[in-house]
Amino acid sequence: MFAVLKTGGKQYKVQSGDLLRVEKLAADAGETVQFNEILMLGGDAPVVGSPRVDGAAVQAEVIDQIKGPKTINFVKRRRKHSSQRTKGHRQQLTLLRVTEILSNGADASGIKAAVGAGSVASAAPVAAAKPAANAKPAAPAAAAGADDLKKLSGVGPALEKKLHAAGVTSFAQIAAWTDADVAAMDEQLSFKGRIEREGWIAQAAELAN
Repeated sequence: MFAVLKTGGKQYKVQSGDLLRVEKLAADAGETVQFNEILMLGGDAPVVGSPRVDGAAVQAEVIDQIKGPKTINFVKRRRKHSSQRTKGHRQQLTLLRVTEILSNGADASGIKAAVGAGSVASAAPVAAAKPAANAKPAAPAAAAGADDLKKLSGVGPALEKKLHAAGVTSFAQIAAWTDADVAAMDEQLSFKGRIEREGWIAQAAELAN
């Protein structure tokens, strides 16, 4: 029997015993997770979902959290910006071994559902930033007791105000940023790559101490 499951916006055809690499899941190595979004079951009596097969599931053991091969993107901005750069990326993945395909009884299995970790990781910084950005009148008061973020390489008064408006007021916050936090802040403040180029996290860790 084989199954076609959907996770991370992609579809995978799997059989029991297959090794599978999917978009990063919120699970630790050794855990068993269950994919409940099954689009098709194949075998002697194929079943096609509409869109999902009711009661069907695929269970898998998490082997490790890994990174995919490095991809290089070339970014060019035209006209007044007149700049170009290359940017590397390694996708975070979860390595799994398929252990069982259930044609029914998925609801009663008691196995933890497979949930993507990418959206979970990036939701916290974005959710925290929105209230601060919307509450602009309160930003000067919040900045009154803040660290002098201008000590970071490449940060001037204007950029410091943007960081305060995004809820970032201390070196300790920046030192604790994860890759997902950096990506979210790059997107929010529209200066992709500067945090890594200038080494803000390492500088903030030293300044916080």
